Amino acid sequence: MGSIQLLFSTSRYPFSTLIRAATWSRWSHVALVAGPHVIEASALEGVRQISKSYAISHAHDYCLVDLPARDPQAIIDAARSQIGKPYDWTAIAGLSLHRDWQEDDSWFCSELVAWAAAQAGEIWFRPDALRRVTPQHLWMLPPYQEMCQAAI
Repeated sequence: MGSIQLLFSTSRYPFSTLIRAATWSRWSHVALVAGPHVIEASALEGVRQISKSYAISHAHDYCLVDLPARDPQAIIDAARSQIGKPYDWTAIAGLSLHRDWQEDDSWFCSELVAWAAAQAGEIWFRPDALRRVTPQHLWMLPPYQEMCQAAI
């Protein structure tokens, strides 16, 4: 059994505070680590791949968490296949509304990570609970290890 690394983060922007409040989470963002890069769904850029060091340098607080995964590369490949898709503003605006998360035309950060894991056969969540996975839901999964620190 291998592991996949997730980067949880917050920023000082008001949108970050709103997401944390709405999802009862310490974190407002989560990205998949792919070697020296991360794959994420960014509010202004949609699904993209950026350097891990850039992502960390723009975080106010962050934590790297390793989660068990049978095929980490399959998770990364699934997420990478979504690069260029837009950010899912309707899901963010309607967190309290019922939404079919499996429409793969747009993504928010934790939705992308949960979908990529499910595509790779990882059973992190019950299928009926996959409709709206927040950073907090991913944070509550049992880690192999974690390394947290505030960015400087």
